[in-house]
Amino acid sequence: MDKGKIIVISAPSGCGKSTIINALMQRGNVDLHFSVSATNRPPREGETDGVSYHFLSDEEFRRAISEDAFVEFEEVYPGRFYGTLKSELEHRCAQGQNVLLDIDVKGGVRVKEMYGDRARSIFIKPPSVDELRRRLESRGTDDSDAIAQRVGKAEFELSFEPRYDTSVTNDNLNEAVDHTERIILDFTRK
Repeated sequence: MDKGKIIVISAPSGCGKSTIINALMQRGNVDLHFSVSATNRPPREGETDGVSYHFLSDEEFRRAISEDAFVEFEEVYPGRFYGTLKSELEHRCAQGQNVLLDIDVKGGVRVKEMYGDRARSIFIKPPSVDELRRRLESRGTDDSDAIAQRVGKAEFELSFEPRYDTSVTNDNLNEAVDHTERIILDFTRK
């Protein structure tokens, strides 16, 4: 059996990454399986260990960090960690599954550095920072301070684009989905 491959998709907030991923999964043209992330937060109602997340205690998560068990991890909020276990990726790839990682830009760079040619990293970007600001404002979910903070973070995250294998500009959603799908199909069929 051929080993599966790793596809990393990252983007600044508001660039349509989740929408693109959901559209790809609904189309069903690409053989992808989501990586199950680990977290030290408690399960919410309806969440299942090993399906929603790998739920670890604080001690287990910190031990896994010290044992270098993560491909990438991030302390998203003080004391609240999320990460991708090496064992999760290795297990799925060994089964011949192509694994999709929907992770932040720093984590995406780390995965690519660790897995090299076994991974394809795709950076989703907005047509411009002004368009990103407009999209965030049109959501109506954040006040102007929160939008300014998100745009500032996005400007920093956009600086990671050159460290990705390829990028897709989400100017037209259908075209962005088509482009992303072609990249993944070309990579997984090799």
